[in-house]
Amino acid sequence: MLAIGVHHELIIDRDTDPGLFLKDDQENEVLLPNKYKPESFEIGDSIRVFVYLDHEERPVATNLEPFIKLDEFAMLSCVDTNKFGSFMDWGLEKQLFVPYMEQANKMKIGERYLVFCYLDEETNRLVASSKVHHFVDNTELTVEAFEEVDLLISNPTDLGYNAIINDIHLGLIFESDVHQKLRVGDRLKGYIKKIREGNKIDLSLQRPGYRSIEPNAQKVLEVLQETDGFLPLHDKSDPEMINKLLKMSKKAFKKAIGTLYKNRQIDIENGVGISLK
Repeated sequence: MLAIGVHHELIIDRDTDPGLFLKDDQENEVLLPNKYKPESFEIGDSIRVFVYLDHEERPVATNLEPFIKLDEFAMLSCVDTNKFGSFMDWGLEKQLFVPYMEQANKMKIGERYLVFCYLDEETNRLVASSKVHHFVDNTELTVEAFEEVDLLISNPTDLGYNAIINDIHLGLIFESDVHQKLRVGDRLKGYIKKIREGNKIDLSLQRPGYRSIEPNAQKVLEVLQETDGFLPLHDKSDPEMINKLLKMSKKAFKKAIGTLYKNRQIDIENGVGISLK
């Protein structure tokens, strides 16, 4: 049987009334219904399809792109509920089921939720869970301090924001390190700021310590170029204004303009702003 929840590169084996039968090199086959049949094809052609279970729990192929695949995280919309759970729009004809026991909070129709798609071993069905932290693990870390990583914002906390790291680990961005609007489901680059006892990971959206000077200086230069070479910011500016214009802390800004001034790339007009040389 072909694995479900993933893409396959298959060969068109035969054309039948219900659609095209496709097979792999192990002679496993699946139906691509007529509504997904390509306009032109030949027997023996290779075709890329996604395989999942239809309404009758039979493997079926489609050339539609799902919003989420097996062992992935994604933001999906809840489109229906019943006494057993909720159903999510994942871009395919049959909706993706989220059992009530897999809901971090009771889902509401029309709302979007971060979920993880997995294979229920008892039923061999694809299902989803909004208890996303059950699918990350910090037991054995694959990251190091100061490393650049991919982040997925999973939920706000009293301390800041939890984020899933490289779709594997869990970390925390402290509120004091947040200088931009974050929403659940946002994907962005970040950095390992510190690894604490128990493999707890502190994250930053800027390179930690001295490593942040060069990228922030580059960002200030880019914004200056976009604003005709002048910014009404200086070392006495309000931190909120700096954050609004540059999305960085006042400390990072002061380091950045210090670097640029030392490199003779900008002029600093006390109490007025900074300008390109």
